[in-house]
Amino acid sequence: MIKFFRRIRQRLVTENKFSKYLLYAIGEIILVVIGILLALQINNTNEAKKARTKEVNYLKNIKTDLVLNNTTIDNFIEKRKSQIQSANVVLEYYEGKPLTDLNNLNNNLLNVYIWHKFYQNNNTFLELTNSGNLALISNDSIKNSLLNIDALYKELKGEEEHYRFDTEVLLYEPSFKVLDLNPLTKQYNFDVRNGRAGENLELPRSNFEILLKDGKHKNGFVMAVYEFTVMNGQLEQMRNMSNKLIGLIDKELSD
Repeated sequence: MIKFFRRIRQRLVTENKFSKYLLYAIGEIILVVIGILLALQINNTNEAKKARTKEVNYLKNIKTDLVLNNTTIDNFIEKRKSQIQSANVVLEYYEGKPLTDLNNLNNNLLNVYIWHKFYQNNNTFLELTNSGNLALISNDSIKNSLLNIDALYKELKGEEEHYRFDTEVLLYEPSFKVLDLNPLTKQYNFDVRNGRAGENLELPRSNFEILLKDGKHKNGFVMAVYEFTVMNGQLEQMRNMSNKLIGLIDKELSD
C-alpha cells in the first residue's frame, strides 16, 4: 500500500501536475489523521473497557465488605445492648438492691468491664484510597456514600477512644484497688461457657460492698449506658448507610 501511494506521488511530480499533487498530499494527510484518530479511539475504548472491568471488580468487593460489615455490626449492637442492660443492673445495686446474688453482680460487672473496639471490614475502600484508584468509581453517589461511611467510622472510633478513657479512670482504677479479679474472671468465664452459674467459687462479698460505695465507680456505669447507647446509634446509622450503598451498587452492576 505504501509503495502504491509512493508511485502515485512520483508520477504526479514527474508529470508536473502540482495542483493534483497538492490535493493528493492533503488527502494523504487526511487519511493519516483519520488512521491516527481511529487508533486512538480503539485504544480509548480498550482502556475504558479495562477501567470498567476494574471498577466492577472493586464494586463487587465493596459489596462483599459491606455485607460482612453488617454482620459484624449486628453482633456488636447485640453485645452492647447486653452491656447496657448489665450496667443498669449494676446501678440497681448502687441504688439499694440487696446484695443476695454475688454471681449476678459479678457477671454484670465483668460484662461491662470486658468490651471490644469495633473494626469495620473496609479493605477494598482502603485499597482504593491508598492506590489512588478511587477515581475509578464513576458513580458519584457510590463514591460519596463510601466517603460518608468512612467519616462516620472515624467518628465512632473517636467515641470509642473517649469511652476507653472513661473505662480506665472510672471503672478499672477503682475496681483494681479492691477486687481480686482471678476468682471473678474464673466464675464469669465458667458462667459464660455454660450459660449458667455452677462453679460457685468464693466471691468477695466485703470487697463488693466496698466497691458499691464508690461514687466514681458508679459513674463509670452511668457513662457505660450513655456511651454504649451513642455507639450503638452510630453503628445503626452505619448499617443503614451500608444497606443503601449495597442497593446503589446492585443498580450500578445491573446497568
